[in-house]
Amino acid sequence: MTAITLLSGLNLILILAVVGAGVYGFVLFVKLANRGIKALDIYINEKTNNQ
Repeated sequence: MTAITLLSGLNLILILAVVGAGVYGFVLFVKLANRGIKALDIYINEKTNNQ
């Protein structure tokens, strides 16, 4: 019985770690996308103003 409880506890910790890593990765992706959009806006402004 103790082994089953220990395994379910480890599974819970593992699931929470995977979900946490997924959320963290999503936040990093959103920050990267935001920087990409800003860089693209700067690039478009430079190309359209120089003509």
